[in-house]
Amino acid sequence: MYNFLHLKQKIKDIREHLKSELSSIRTGRATPALLDSIRVDSYGSKMPINQIAAISMEDARTLRISPYDISQIVEIEKAITNSNLGVSVLVDKKGIRIFFPELTEEVRQTLAKLVKEKIEKARIVLRRERDNTWADIQKKEKNKEISGDDKFRYKEEMQKIIDDENKNFEIVAEKKEREIKN
Repeated sequence: MYNFLHLKQKIKDIREHLKSELSSIRTGRATPALLDSIRVDSYGSKMPINQIAAISMEDARTLRISPYDISQIVEIEKAITNSNLGVSVLVDKKGIRIFFPELTEEVRQTLAKLVKEKIEKARIVLRRERDNTWADIQKKEKNKEISGDDKFRYKEEMQKIIDDENKNFEIVAEKKEREIKN
């Protein structure tokens, strides 16, 4: 019996990475996840904003950042400004407010294209894992650990796992594109 546990774990890792990548793509609403990719110079190292400040939503297009150490405001503001998110940043006594402008149709199309690119990258990694698993199955047959019939049965089983994950990618992509367009 061939153990697909390694392949399934790799698929889970790909899915988590894709989820993380897609959460950083802006939809019509402002969410704290949009700031996850931004790193701030904090005491000599680069840190994510959510580790040095509390992030909350004030309304659908505004986020509030409340630094744990108020002296970090300048560094946080600089990191957000340099991130090219296309947002307005306002510093006040309590922290930083980030205003997200309405998405234009052109920006929505660009973001939808970005979603497709990220899905395609995930598919490429998935294909690479499929190829690695297939090579392992062939090696086991060559070493007489499994029979030729088993090899093809395992290939079909592997392909079913891959096809199911590709369907999941499609569902995720469609959901994200709907969020962008609304």
